[in-house]
Amino acid sequence: MSASKSINAWCLYDWANSAFATTVLAAMFPPFYRELVIATGRSGATATAYWGYTTAIALALVALAAPALGAMADSSGRRLRWLAGFASGGILLTAAFVTIGDTDWLLASLLFIGANVGFAGSIIFYESLLPFLARGNQLDSISTRAYALGYAGGGILLIINTLWVLKPGWFGMPGSGFAVKASFLSVALWWAVFSLPLLRRVPEPPRLGDRASSSGSAVRAGMANLLATIRDITRYRQVVIFLIAYWLYNDGIGTIIKMATAYGSEMGIELHDLITALVITQVVGVPCALVFGRLAGKIGPKRAVLLALLVYLLISVGAFFMRTAAHFYILATLVGTVQGGAQALSRSLFAVLVPRHKAAEFFGFFSTSGKFAGIAGPLLFAVVSQATGASRLSVLSLSVFFVAGGALLCRVDLTAGEQAAREAEAAAGWSP
Repeated sequence: MSASKSINAWCLYDWANSAFATTVLAAMFPPFYRELVIATGRSGATATAYWGYTTAIALALVALAAPALGAMADSSGRRLRWLAGFASGGILLTAAFVTIGDTDWLLASLLFIGANVGFAGSIIFYESLLPFLARGNQLDSISTRAYALGYAGGGILLIINTLWVLKPGWFGMPGSGFAVKASFLSVALWWAVFSLPLLRRVPEPPRLGDRASSSGSAVRAGMANLLATIRDITRYRQVVIFLIAYWLYNDGIGTIIKMATAYGSEMGIELHDLITALVITQVVGVPCALVFGRLAGKIGPKRAVLLALLVYLLISVGAFFMRTAAHFYILATLVGTVQGGAQALSRSLFAVLVPRHKAAEFFGFFSTSGKFAGIAGPLLFAVVSQATGASRLSVLSLSVFFVAGGALLCRVDLTAGEQAAREAEAAAGWSP
């Protein structure tokens, strides 16, 4: 299998899983969930808070498991198998959304938590493959290409789903409620079909060791590696600084993604406006993710991420003053300009700092830093919303994550970090 085919297949998984990120996570499930809670007689602010708690629990489960899973993947040399397992679980549980009744908010919480664990868990192993497929300047361009594909794939399906919801009669559907559930099922099918190229064409990277491990020994070795990684991670000063910075600013980014339509719904914006604005985010995001890749080549990936964080700071302040659907459209457009670039370049920045023989373990920590941080954002959003009876102060509070994360990112020395990673590989006797 040629390297270019493997890289293209790897990038296509962003196209596959972004259907969940757009149609489920960002667009349709939050207002769908809020309606389930409101149907039981609870207030709109309480419904938004419940959604915040649900997303926080889902992130906590992934965060707790991520380091051990990454260590086991490195030990067993089965990153693709772990990826397939998590993706399959997420796909099946997403398909099960069609069984949710009109007031089954608790069932909806449980199914979403499980599906999100599958989604986020698969990405841990997906991202751990990147250092084995590319190096140097290629990391930025491949990572941003994957995000651009993700925007395109998620955007295409979201446009289709939006048409189903707005004009269900055109497609022989009995109503918008049916169309929303049909959209959830389409996400599961999309995710499954477009995951196949990665599983077929991307080679399994070498394991750490000489012989394959049984499941039991892989678990034991994986846990031993995890404990070693906890000790080792403190030896990489630049990795530690970057992880804390990422932990902070990605919390703000993730909370905006997860809470945007719930917040907009609470502000009285109609579902069709919410979904249409997110379609705009996807459309804008495709070229902007690629532009950020080129921008990183000119000013450096760290400066490009800092620019994106400045835009996110403006978004969180602007959302506090949001009153109309037009305001929501403007904010959604701004998100589209920076979301893909910020996340893709963060991933490639971390890949530069990673000792490749411990890639899955370190990417497990990368994911964990984001997921544990991600708990704080939705939780803060939920608590403030429930305490004040509205969510305006909740969205404004997110600005602290961008300020603090950006300040720490400024302190990361990429040259020193990359040198430390390569020295660790040489000391371990590992070569690509």
